[in-house]
Amino acid sequence: MSRRGPWPVRRRMRLRTKLIAVSLLLLAFVGAGIAVVSYLSMETYLTGQLDLQLRRSAHAATDHVPDPGQPGGSGAVPPNPLQAPGQGEGILMMRVTDGVVDTARSGWIDLQYQQHVIGSADVAALRALTPGASPSNVDLGIGAYRVESLEASDGSIVTVGLPLGTLDGTLSSLGLTMALVAAAGLLAAGVAGTVLIRHNLKPLEEVSTVANRIAELHLDSGEVELVERIEPSDNDTEVGRVGNALNRMLDNLSGALSARQESESKVRRFVADASHELRTPLASIRGYSDLVVRTQKLDDGGRDSMDRVRSQALRMQNLVDDLLLLARYDEGRPPALADLDLTELVVEAATDAEIADAAASARTGTVPHRWNIDVPAEAVMVRGDESQLHRAVANLLSNAKKHTDPGTSVTVVLETRPEGTAAVTVRDCGKGMDAAFLPRIFDRFARADTARSGTDGTTGLGLPIVKAIVEAHGGTIAVASGPSGTEFTIALPAARP
Repeated sequence: MSRRGPWPVRRRMRLRTKLIAVSLLLLAFVGAGIAVVSYLSMETYLTGQLDLQLRRSAHAATDHVPDPGQPGGSGAVPPNPLQAPGQGEGILMMRVTDGVVDTARSGWIDLQYQQHVIGSADVAALRALTPGASPSNVDLGIGAYRVESLEASDGSIVTVGLPLGTLDGTLSSLGLTMALVAAAGLLAAGVAGTVLIRHNLKPLEEVSTVANRIAELHLDSGEVELVERIEPSDNDTEVGRVGNALNRMLDNLSGALSARQESESKVRRFVADASHELRTPLASIRGYSDLVVRTQKLDDGGRDSMDRVRSQALRMQNLVDDLLLLARYDEGRPPALADLDLTELVVEAATDAEIADAAASARTGTVPHRWNIDVPAEAVMVRGDESQLHRAVANLLSNAKKHTDPGTSVTVVLETRPEGTAAVTVRDCGKGMDAAFLPRIFDRFARADTARSGTDGTTGLGLPIVKAIVEAHGGTIAVASGPSGTEFTIALPAARP
């Protein structure tokens, strides 16, 4: 037998929720892929545009050098490349001639087109760049720049940079926009998917509802009418095929239940009719047997034979009476209910069982059972048929006597319970029953093994009669058995004051 762990059982996700979750998850993956590709594509495009602008500014700066052949070229003051045509906002430029930074033609321009001197730390970072290499990003004290270093026609090294703030801002705005659009799209898809999936799975939920209602029906006995059906739907869809298949299954099941009920009714009518018809010939057999014993002179062998005939006829009549009683219960005949004192009934049944046991023990020379009666001093009132309830208690007491050894203690207890029931418990101290026999102990003609059976013959109808009587009175019967004995408990609704 498996043991439950300390962790609670996780509830399974419903199909509708699972479909919505899977759909949203797939949509989120697709959206994330599109967003990443779009972001990287935009970053590559903007970086390429910035590199093109940077290359144009660098070439314009390197070409902005005085020609010695022109008038005033050899002795003229070199022009400032920051003032070259086409330079962008925030441009940074540094010219190094013969290893010395030309401060007159180096600096950076702010958004107000004011020229500023490059700091010594930024100068060291810019001079570390390799002339002719591809543009790269450099973090300077004045911000992040995209820079490129080239060699001018006069042999000087010109380093040009453009700020990355505009590019980073554009990419940040793009990322935020895509995140908001994706969230709104997922929300809209979740709402729309919930509505659509719920609408399409509604027939399947109807199938589940009908199946659950049918599963709660008691189909093992009695007349069962299966009126539950699924509304006809399109047979081309999976849900429609499931519903139509369930309808066909219910039709087949309804037919099988009707056939079973008809067969049971025939058997019950046969048992009732046969039992009723057998009572007359059995009474005749007993009467003629008594007449032969009284009027004819028989030797000892003949008298023993007639006694055997009489005892078997009596046993047969008891069996027929039991079958007839069960047939009447199967027909659903209600008992005649009246207020009765269960305390008095239990005491009378236990006293009768004790007297009968003492008489039988005296005839056979065996030790009688020890009978114990434990009932409350006050009356315990219930609604029921006195003769039937007396028979139920007497059958339990007789069952305890038959299936235990002589001298065994048998105790009958009557008590009231807080839930408003009166409980009659018959407990013996015998050897107990086999655990495999307990599930079918109330089946008709079921008999315990020889280890528990006594010398008296049994028909296997005593406990089924007890169960039928108790259930007809709205009560329950339970059994528990072990090596220390067997216990039967009848619980009946107590009568209202």
